[in-house]
Amino acid sequence: MNDRIELPQGTLDLLILRTLALEPQHGWGISERVQQMSSDLLRIQQGSLYPALHRLERRGWSGRRQLATEEDSWRKLTAAVAQVLGPA
Repeated sequence: MNDRIELPQGTLDLLILRTLALEPQHGWGISERVQQMSSDLLRIQQGSLYPALHRLERRGWSGRRQLATEEDSWRKLTAAVAQVLGPA
């Protein structure tokens, strides 16, 4: 049985930033750390990871400031979705 979760679009950037905030890592290390931190529910395919890293680099995204911005957006989104999915 496959309990792994597909990442919603846009989530990968947030996960990469969060992982890199813990310590600098290369691509494989990022992938392994996300898998470990998610109790093996999330796996980042190399075909997705490296394009995402290049995209972050092109955007100039790095550091804790961008992570805080992305985390804030994620919390707002998940709260709104939870509100819609909540009891009717």
